[in-house]
Amino acid sequence: MRLFNTLTRQFEEFAPSRDHTVRMYTCGLTVYARGHIGNFRTFVCNDVLRRTLKYVGGWQMNHVINFTDVDDKTIAGAQREGVSLREYTDRYIKAFHEDAALLGLETVEEMPRATDPANLDAMANVIKALEERGHTYVSDGSIYFKISTMADYGKLARLHHEGMQAGARVNSDEYGKEEARDFVLWKATKPGEPTWDVGVGQGRPGWHIECSAMALRLLGEAPLDIHAGGIDLIFPHHENEIAQSECATGKQFSRFWVHFEHLLVDEQKMSKSLGNVYTLTDVTERGKRISALRYLLLSAHYRKQLNFTWQGLDQADEALTRLTDFLARLDTLLPGEAHSEVTERVVAAREEFNVALADDLNTAAGLAAMFDLVRALNTMIDAKQVSEADAATVREAFGHFDRVLGVISLRRAEDEKPPVAIDEIERLIEARKDARRRRDFAEADRIRKDLQSRGIILEDSPQGTRWKRQ
Repeated sequence: MRLFNTLTRQFEEFAPSRDHTVRMYTCGLTVYARGHIGNFRTFVCNDVLRRTLKYVGGWQMNHVINFTDVDDKTIAGAQREGVSLREYTDRYIKAFHEDAALLGLETVEEMPRATDPANLDAMANVIKALEERGHTYVSDGSIYFKISTMADYGKLARLHHEGMQAGARVNSDEYGKEEARDFVLWKATKPGEPTWDVGVGQGRPGWHIECSAMALRLLGEAPLDIHAGGIDLIFPHHENEIAQSECATGKQFSRFWVHFEHLLVDEQKMSKSLGNVYTLTDVTERGKRISALRYLLLSAHYRKQLNFTWQGLDQADEALTRLTDFLARLDTLLPGEAHSEVTERVVAAREEFNVALADDLNTAAGLAAMFDLVRALNTMIDAKQVSEADAATVREAFGHFDRVLGVISLRRAEDEKPPVAIDEIERLIEARKDARRRRDFAEADRIRKDLQSRGIILEDSPQGTRWKRQ
């Protein structure tokens, strides 16, 4: 398997360093608001990476996605609403789990929150190790990392050392792209802020120390195999994670760094002022399907910007419908001998798919392999060159494709919960059949249109009538 490593700016062959298990850390949400579709582009692509490592690479996973539940934004939000930090952040952690389930994200091995006591203790241990090695200083009760003590600081973001402001420091959790300054590890408590005492003074953690401590505590001794996250985290967050982790342990922090590109909306960056920050709720309230959103979010290469439009979402829905319609067609195949040409087509497509995904997650090429197979097999079905005996081979291949991409199973799960109760749909199909037998075509058409208005499409064939969601 080959991945693009942000650290080296090169494609490199990937395999886990030990125990046939990939130790992977992904920066999760800062839980001060509900996640939006831009956040979920990262998490969907990250999910495809995880699934590819498992189902194409054949490796086990030990995967951590965190919740940042204490930082400047979460504290400000809790204070604004007059609730505890825990109550405030619980709300958005719950929302993330709901949205992740809707999008079919696999459950990872660990989902810690920064304020878990074991994680706060781990942060204190990293800070103590940095103090012992001479990488910190105290100012106004806060502990800072001194970037001048690390000779190769800036290696991930490719920062120029001559532009760094030696001795200048920044106290906020986030700052500008070129402001390479000493950063805060442990913040002195301000009045009204949550505070902890874990052996490094009364205060609370800075943003960057949280991820280093959680990764090393839950995934074990450095180096990690993969550290992943959105491209906006390269600097300062990931750069500072490297600095504090490597200076504390004396070892490389992560072998591979994988970063997912931005999602644009109508060719513009998402912003509240433009009114183009959409959540999954916004998508469903427009009558769109989350399975189509997942398809769209993984359809372009993860290192390329993707432009979201509502028309593009409709096109994704149509593409996914073509896949499910093809699989439904397998149920109509007639008995007969298996065909070697079908098996050969399926084996070749499966290999093409695996090669594409193993090549730095080339999802576009993987989808192309799937649709080429659909077109070829539809032509062969029309020519009576595919029988019921071939169906299991075809279904198994599409099962493999979907273990990696997770779109067909998500669509089927949605179909199992249609907007109209299944028993009502079946009753109306029977009523329509009776109306047609009586030659009451006006009533039959009324039933069809009624179901269509409620999101259910009826399709007639010689084998009978089947329904599907719009």
